[in-house]
Amino acid sequence: MRILLVGATGTIGKAIASALAPRHEVLAAARSGTANVLNIDKPESIRTLMAGIGRVDAIVCAAGQAVFRPLPDLTDEDFALSLHSKMMGQVNLIRFGLAAVVDGGSITLTSGTLAQNPIPGGAAISLVNAGLEGFARAAALEAPRQIRVNVVSPGWVTETLLANRMDPAAGTPAAAVAQFYLQAIEGRMTGQTIVVRRTIAG
Repeated sequence: MRILLVGATGTIGKAIASALAPRHEVLAAARSGTANVLNIDKPESIRTLMAGIGRVDAIVCAAGQAVFRPLPDLTDEDFALSLHSKMMGQVNLIRFGLAAVVDGGSITLTSGTLAQNPIPGGAAISLVNAGLEGFARAAALEAPRQIRVNVVSPGWVTETLLANRMDPAAGTPAAAVAQFYLQAIEGRMTGQTIVVRRTIAG
């Protein structure tokens, strides 16, 4: 399959690219460092990429920012960034990307565990993650030509916890997270949120 991977230079994105590479053609897209430059915050950037990318079998997004900050301290700008980047950026990938996806292809977005398991400081992230999951369920009902729409909801990623000097025991390695994206791409489900379940060795 020919797969557009948005956010290909991030921790999860790199793992997805590695998992896809043996079997599929990966078109890597990111703000920088790839042949396909994409700023997910900007609708025109998404439109431009889609106009030039040609037909693809799948679009996968592992990109988008949201602000982690206590609710009383969240500013209008914090909410605007979170909504425009992680939520509307991925919504627009569906809006402008459907025409590029072949019949029976798929689009897979990324939410996160705070949609189901909120924590202090995560209100803006919970908002956009839950919104994405609801949108994907609805979009799957209206997607044309049997195109499938799903969301992967990663938990804490081991590499991210280590980078932030946090206990990695609660995390799932990015390579294991990537396998859930393969399920969405290569499977037949649609309108689903695929929750990454951490497996404990032993």
